[in-house]
Amino acid sequence: MSQRYAARTDVPVERSRMEIERMLTRYGADQFVSGWDQRASMIGFRIGGRVVRLEIPMPDRANRDITHSQTGTRRSPTQAQKAYDQATRQRWRALKLVLTAKLEAVAAGITTIEQEFLANLILPTGQTIGEWAGPQLEAIYERGALPALLPGAEP
Repeated sequence: MSQRYAARTDVPVERSRMEIERMLTRYGADQFVSGWDQRASMIGFRIGGRVVRLEIPMPDRANRDITHSQTGTRRSPTQAQKAYDQATRQRWRALKLVLTAKLEAVAAGITTIEQEFLANLILPTGQTIGEWAGPQLEAIYERGALPALLPGAEP
């Protein structure tokens, strides 16, 4: 199995969050917010007149990757906390990588804010487009009424 991006990072979450905030500002964001609960961390920002919300699922403390070592031995509470902290740092570094790629693609004219962040754009209801469209997509797949892959081709 390949190792995850930034799996061994020692960059604190606070520094990653600050780097993300600065980067968003450089790419034109004019608002930024972040928050967390035990389930997920969240960032929100406004860029190009669009409001974006991204949730970063936090590791499950009961997950075997946290509670046990790679050799299968149960970790002490201190070791499990270190594994949890490492997984959390890794996720924030991965988020920074994703945002860097998306924002640079937009800046280079390869894509648009809407294309890169469509599922994360916030609707007037407070839901993201992804939250709103997800159940509808599920229903489409259940009915089996899928569109053709190529325009003009049979479904």
